[in-house]
Amino acid sequence: MDGNFDLKTPRDRDGSFTPQLIKKHQTTLSDALEQKIIALYGLGMSYRDISSHIEDMYGLEVSTGTLSTVTDKILHTVKEWQARPLERVYPIVWLDAIHYKIREQGTVVSKAVYTILGLNIEGKKEVLGLTISDSEGAKFWLQVLTDLANRGVEDILIACVDGLKGFPEAIEVVFPQTEIQLCIVHQIRNSLKYVGSKNQKEFMVDLKRVYKATTKDLAESELDILEEKWNEKYPIVIKSWRNNWERLSHYFKYPEDIRRIIYTTNTIEAVHGLVAQIEVASIAR
Repeated sequence: MDGNFDLKTPRDRDGSFTPQLIKKHQTTLSDALEQKIIALYGLGMSYRDISSHIEDMYGLEVSTGTLSTVTDKILHTVKEWQARPLERVYPIVWLDAIHYKIREQGTVVSKAVYTILGLNIEGKKEVLGLTISDSEGAKFWLQVLTDLANRGVEDILIACVDGLKGFPEAIEVVFPQTEIQLCIVHQIRNSLKYVGSKNQKEFMVDLKRVYKATTKDLAESELDILEEKWNEKYPIVIKSWRNNWERLSHYFKYPEDIRRIIYTTNTIEAVHGLVAQIEVASIAR
């Protein structure tokens, strides 16, 4: 809160009443209230909503400037988290960037949030890193991956990524032994951009036989059939599947339960959802 205000507290006969939210002679917000503000901010609430919530709950008017001062206190903690040491080996890592609009110096601008989600040896998922940049590109991903190595990661068994040009090569520079699985969902979406709407349903029936095959050999046979049937109409689509096949088909060597989590980067969508909440709060500030 900015400026002065009068705080009226109840009185009792022996003067033993002690306020809990704002202590006697206190001139700043209590630690408990600050933690409440930070918790609400972490849930993606805007400063306007937080201020309204605090006023409804406690009868206090808290300015945007005060809220900003409180939330800025977690920046040191965030930097410590970003630089924390990581485990030596991760069996599976999902890497993806998503674009959001945030408020920067009074203007709403677009930013790319580079997200890395890892599955550790114990089978638990953890966010390894969140990095913001102006746009997505293989060069910046190389910096992000180098940061992982500097924080202690020595090897990644499987890296699940989208089809960004140069991305697999950037991974191989830092982690040359890593097996790179391109996202099947991204590949399908990109393919359908070039398939006429009247043919999409039929094309998808044929394509599904490829990526849903029980073995890699069977999938390659179905890909041959797909090419024979559709190559004349959609050569760009077939060429894309052929050129990317090695990195699209790694998942066939694993059991079904592993296939389900590595053939797409959708596993990382929950993290993007949380970042989206923060984005909404940022724009509303």
